[in-house]
Amino acid sequence: MKVFKSITCMALSRLEIFCCLFKNKLQKQLVLLFILLPIFSLAQNKEEEKNKIIEKRIEYLIEDAEESDADYSTIFDQLSYYFNHPLNLNRADLNDLEELGLLTSIQINNLLAHIEDNGRLMTLEELQTVTGFDNDLIKRLLPFIKVSTDVDNAQLSFKELIKNGDNQLFIRYTNVLEEKKGFSSVTDSALAASPNSRYIGDNTKLYTRYRYKYGNHLSFGFTAEKDAGEEFFSGSQKNGFDFYSGHFFIKNQGKIKQLALGDYQAQFGQGLTYWSGRAFGKSADIMLVKRSAGGLKPYTSADESRFLRGAGIATQFGNVEATAFYSYNKVDANIALADSASIDDEVLAVTSVQQTGFHRTQNELEDKDAISQQQMGGHLAYKTRKLNVGVTGVHSKLSSDFTPQLATYSQFRNDDNQQTNVGLDYNWVFKNFNFFGEVSKSLEAGNAFVSGALITLDPKLSVAVLYRDYQRNFQPISSAGLGEGSTNENEKGTYMGFVAKPLKKFTLSAYYDQFTFPWLKFGINAPSKGYQYLAQLTYKPSKKMEMYVRIREKNKQENTAVNLTEGIDYLVYEKQTSYRFNYSYKISETFKIKGRAELVNYDKEESPFETGYLLYQDVAFKPKSNPFSFTFRYAIFDTKSYNSRIYAYENDVLYSFSIPAYYNRGTRTYLTVKYKIRRGIDFWLRYAITYYDNVDVISSGLEEIQGNHKQEIKAQVRFKF
Repeated sequence: MKVFKSITCMALSRLEIFCCLFKNKLQKQLVLLFILLPIFSLAQNKEEEKNKIIEKRIEYLIEDAEESDADYSTIFDQLSYYFNHPLNLNRADLNDLEELGLLTSIQINNLLAHIEDNGRLMTLEELQTVTGFDNDLIKRLLPFIKVSTDVDNAQLSFKELIKNGDNQLFIRYTNVLEEKKGFSSVTDSALAASPNSRYIGDNTKLYTRYRYKYGNHLSFGFTAEKDAGEEFFSGSQKNGFDFYSGHFFIKNQGKIKQLALGDYQAQFGQGLTYWSGRAFGKSADIMLVKRSAGGLKPYTSADESRFLRGAGIATQFGNVEATAFYSYNKVDANIALADSASIDDEVLAVTSVQQTGFHRTQNELEDKDAISQQQMGGHLAYKTRKLNVGVTGVHSKLSSDFTPQLATYSQFRNDDNQQTNVGLDYNWVFKNFNFFGEVSKSLEAGNAFVSGALITLDPKLSVAVLYRDYQRNFQPISSAGLGEGSTNENEKGTYMGFVAKPLKKFTLSAYYDQFTFPWLKFGINAPSKGYQYLAQLTYKPSKKMEMYVRIREKNKQENTAVNLTEGIDYLVYEKQTSYRFNYSYKISETFKIKGRAELVNYDKEESPFETGYLLYQDVAFKPKSNPFSFTFRYAIFDTKSYNSRIYAYENDVLYSFSIPAYYNRGTRTYLTVKYKIRRGIDFWLRYAITYYDNVDVISSGLEEIQGNHKQEIKAQVRFKF
C-alpha cells in the first residue's frame, strides 16, 4: 500500500510539472493518460509473452532495415508453432533447440549436457539448475517448451494425419479509403498517351493463405496475394492473384532430415555464402549478432523475391549432414529490347533484377518474370554438440546476358549472368565461449570474412564481439551477414556488446560498432567511415511491469548537401540520435497498457538541424472467456522531415505486420478488433487513420493523396479445422 501511495504521489507531482509545460489541451490529455495509467498491474500470461518476444524481434529487424510493409511470416512461423505445440525438452535434439531461436549455443550445450549427466528432466523447475538459465530466460522459454516422457515420434499414417493434423485458412482484405492518383479517373486519350500514368487494377489488396501441419514433421500449403493496383481475374491476371506460392515440407523422417518441394528457403553458416530471406541486425539483444542457420525451411511469406522455387533435401548420417538444393524461378528484371517496342521481342540483356513484386503499371508488367534464374548448391557439415564445421557452395545463372549499368562506386559488382561462391563456416563451444564465423569466396572475385564470439563471463554478464571484412569485389549471390551496408561488400567493422544484470530488477545492454567503407558507395564519393552505438537500461520491478530507457546513435559520412560550383562533393558527417522511454503495464487480467516517448535528433553538417518526437499510448483488452478483444493506439508525432522519421511497430491482424514511419506533424490512431465467431473461426477488423497538420498532399507520384488524412481498413478471417 505504501508503494502504491508513493507511485501515486510521484505521478501527481509529475503531472503538475507537465501541465505547466504543455499548454495545448490535447497534449495535456495525452500526458495525463501517459502518466496515470501505469499505476495498476497483474502478471502476464503466456500468449502475452509470445507476443512480446515477436514484437521485440520485429523492432530489432526494422532498426536497421527500416521497412514499413515487410512480411515476416516465415521468421515467426516456427515460434508460433512451438507456442501451440510446445517443444519437449526430453526429446529435443541440437537441431530442434537451435530452431527454437531463443537459446544461445552455450545454453543449448549446457542443457544437453545436463540431461546427459542427470537423465531426463522431471519438471520445468529443474531448468533453474542448468548453468546459464536464469529466471528471465526460463520465463521467456515457458510458452514454447514442455517436459514429458511421452514418445513424440511422428506416425505418418493417413488416419493419423487426418485426425491430428492442423489446418488453417486465412483470407484478408485491405484498402486505403482515400483515392490515390493512380486510381483517379482519366480520359482514354490521356491514358493512351501516357499508359503508365494510372494503375491498371483496382485499389484493393487481397491475401489468402492455407497451411496444413502435422506436428513439426509435415507441412504443406499455399499463399496468394494481389497488391493494390494489380488486376484480378482480368487483363494481365487471368489466373486471379498476381503472386502464388506453394510448399511441401517433411522433417526428421529416417535419414531424411529435411525435404522441401516447391517454395522454400536455404540458410547456412553466418549468411555470407548463402542465406535466402531475412536475418537480424544490430539490436538491444546482442546475442542476435550470431546467425542461427536452419538449413532448409518452408516458405510461407508473400514477399515475392526472397525465396527458392524447386527442391532441396538434407540427410544425416551420424554426425555428418549433407544438403543439396536446386531452384528455377522466374524473376522480375529491367530488360533491353530490340528496336520494336513489343514485349514479345527477344530480350537482349538484363540491366537489373527487380525485387519490389509490384505489377501495377505497363512498365512494371513488362519487367514481370522477364527472365529465369537457376540456383543450385549444397552444404556439407560435421556436427556435434560442441563443434560444427560446414562447407557451402552455390552457383547462380540468369537466362539472359547481364549488363548492369555500373557506376564508379559499383564497378566491382558482378556483371556476368552467372557466378559461383564457396565458403567455410564454423561454430565451436568451449566452456563459456562460443566461437563462430565464416569465410566466403566469389570465384574470380573477392572474399568476405566474419568471425565472432559470445562469452558468458558470469551468470550476470555476457559479452559479444565480432569482426567483419567484406572486400569491395566480393560478389554475394544471396547473403545476410551482419553489416552496416545493405549488401555484404566493401565494408570492414568491429562490433562489441554486452548484457549485464547488476541488480536483480535491472538489465543493461549495450553495443558499439565501428565501420569503414574502403571504397565508394552510392551517394558517397570517397572512402568513408562511421560508428553506431546503443545503450538500453531495462527495469522490471515485478511480473506486473516492465520499462526501459534507450539511447541509440548512428554517425557516418555522406556527400555534402551543399551545391558546389566545381561539381566535386566532399564528405560530411550525418548523425542521428534517438532517445526512447518505453513501458508496458497490466491493469487487470483483461486490460493491458503500453506507452512510448521517443525523441530523434538529425544533424548533418552544413544542413539545418532537425528534431522530432513520437508519443503513443496503447490499450489492449483481452479477456480470457469473452470472444471479443481489441488493441487501440493514439499517437502524436512531429518531425521536421523524413530524415528525422521514427518507426514504431503496430499491433495488426495475425500474420500481417504494420511498421509505419512517423514523420511530418500530426496524429495517428488505430483500432484492431478480434472476435471469435465460434470454435475454429476467428475474425479481425482493423481501422487506422493518420491526420497531418502541416501537409495538404500525402506521398507522391501515383501514390499521391490530395488531402491531409489517410485511412486504411483491413479485415481478415481465419478458419481452423
